[in-house]
Amino acid sequence: MASRADELHQLDIIIERLAGAHAGTPREHIVATVHAAYARFDASPVRDFVPMLVERAVRRQLGSPVAQAS
Repeated sequence: MASRADELHQLDIIIERLAGAHAGTPREHIVATVHAAYARFDASPVRDFVPMLVERAVRRQLGSPVAQAS
């Protein structure tokens, strides 16, 4: 079972991954969106997949990232 600290660490990793994939999206928006999605799982007794579910929800909400021009 993951601790809350483990979950928060996973959220930091997710934020970094999403910020890299969505470079045109303000980081503050990504952070707020991740934390809002995470809050929806506060009452969930099974925590093992919460970070993965949060990332999926946020990816759907943000849409496909725009490809960077080289």
